[in-house]
Amino acid sequence: MKSFALRATGVALGAAGALVVGAAFAQGEGAKPVTGTSDAAVVQELRDSFRGSGIAQLDRIDQSELQKLCTQYATKPMPAKIAERLQKAELANVKAPADGKYLGDWKEGEKVAQNGRGMQFTDKADTVNGGNCYACHQLTKSEISFGNIGPSLYNYGKLRGDSPEVVKYTWAKVYDSHSYMACSNMPRFGAAGILTEQQLKDVMALLLDPASPVNP
Repeated sequence: MKSFALRATGVALGAAGALVVGAAFAQGEGAKPVTGTSDAAVVQELRDSFRGSGIAQLDRIDQSELQKLCTQYATKPMPAKIAERLQKAELANVKAPADGKYLGDWKEGEKVAQNGRGMQFTDKADTVNGGNCYACHQLTKSEISFGNIGPSLYNYGKLRGDSPEVVKYTWAKVYDSHSYMACSNMPRFGAAGILTEQQLKDVMALLLDPASPVNP
């Protein structure tokens, strides 16, 4: 059974949209009931109720502008102009591979996709994170345990090809999912520092390499 630790990465939770990854916090003792309904009151309650542990510290409660807006529009459509502005800003921050090569080793990419470890309070700082891709996507026929929060990626490269446009789009989507869909539930694997550049390349190969089991 795979760990679903990374599914919550990048998702705004609660009234204040606090970023909580893989049960990162341990609840403190003597927590007081929430006495206000404003964002500030909820954030303060979170700070009073949780404590940092290991690599998971209270800075995860702090929201970026994007996270605040995604919380604000969690139950109603986000205006197109705001969504476009957010996506444009995220896309501008996507970093291409330093050596210009986008594809690594698909076999290593499969390992990243299967690995759900990382960013939990029980992990050490040098823990190698996984992508836990199967928690949300189908990628191969041999793996029968997968989630359906995201679309099936089976035959991803076979259906889309490997044109420069497809390669760059796929890299941007994996690096920072918000670059093409504001408030995406998909983790920002590159932008948030979850995966290394090499891991990102290996996942790219899993998706696009004709020899990959994703593209039989």
